[in-house]
Amino acid sequence: MTNDEFYMDMALKNAIAMKGQTDPNPLVGAVIVNDHRVVGIGAHLKAGEPHAEIFALQMAGDQAKGGTIYVTLEPCSHHGRTGPCAVAIVEAGIKKVVVATLDPNPIVSGKGVKILQDSGLEVVIGVGMEKSQRMNEVFNRFIVQKKPFVTLKSGITLDGKIATHSSDSKWITSEEAREDVHQLRNENMAILVGVNTVIKDNPELTARIPNGRNPIRVIMDSTLKIPLDSKVISDKLAETWIFTSGNYDEQKKITLESLGIQIFHTNGMNQVDPNEVLRVLGGKLVSSLLIEGGGGINASFLENQLIDKVVVYIAPKLIGGDRAPTFLEGVGIEKMGDAVELSDVTVESIGKDLKFVGYPIKVPRAVPSGSF
Repeated sequence: MTNDEFYMDMALKNAIAMKGQTDPNPLVGAVIVNDHRVVGIGAHLKAGEPHAEIFALQMAGDQAKGGTIYVTLEPCSHHGRTGPCAVAIVEAGIKKVVVATLDPNPIVSGKGVKILQDSGLEVVIGVGMEKSQRMNEVFNRFIVQKKPFVTLKSGITLDGKIATHSSDSKWITSEEAREDVHQLRNENMAILVGVNTVIKDNPELTARIPNGRNPIRVIMDSTLKIPLDSKVISDKLAETWIFTSGNYDEQKKITLESLGIQIFHTNGMNQVDPNEVLRVLGGKLVSSLLIEGGGGINASFLENQLIDKVVVYIAPKLIGGDRAPTFLEGVGIEKMGDAVELSDVTVESIGKDLKFVGYPIKVPRAVPSGSF
């Protein structure tokens, strides 16, 4: 590992420690080195607050002059809720800037680097690029497409079941795996299920970890048949948003809204289009969405090629039975050659279970229809 890689790795670790706090902004870390000593370090903590470079410059003070700053994302060049970091770096007397990756936003990409180079600073780009881009996979999608990065999560048995034929599902996975899921919820701005999951399981859909945040609870319910005594309606632990179709119950809508539930009408007369759900969420600046639905909901997002990441916890258990639900239902694939393949797959042990993570490779194909 070179010196540049060592200090960039330090900046990356500092940035990723803030996961779940900065959205819809990116994770960013910065380290300032002068005379082979770390004199400043910082991370972006929250949208609207100073960027990582500013924190590092404040810590370094006069020691920043003549030093090198390592930044996991191109310093900003524009005036937003905070000033341009590229200008602050120049004014601090920094001589060299090492950047992991350019800003993915095509409107601003390269402009921060140009400010630095035009001011006579040495700029190195690409150190730690792959790690930085993976760390900010949510931001990188959202800032370009204005839609949330979608993660499909499920806990299944070895034969792909998410419950028994009597709908008993507590618990398929180990306590350690369930704790990991709560961390996933903490890292995502919203969590989505179908109304049938609410009816069957009555889940809270919260992140039960110390100092964690609860995601917005998103329910797809085409007729507003959700029970009023559901925890997502009554517990007030997090916001609940319901997406419905033109076939909704008007009186139920009035009642739900009186309870503080936000109702979003979609264009379909009898079904909720998952594409429209993502468009609305993106417009509400929801940059990340965790899907924990049943087989039908999961399939609707997969068949519409809306899944960016798959996280599956596989328990060493067998249920069997053709009436036991699986985590992917819907119409399904007709030919094996059309099966959805995953890339960048990783597998790790968590408790007695395996955690399987991969990224669907998206190719054009026909989309079956379904209703929720």
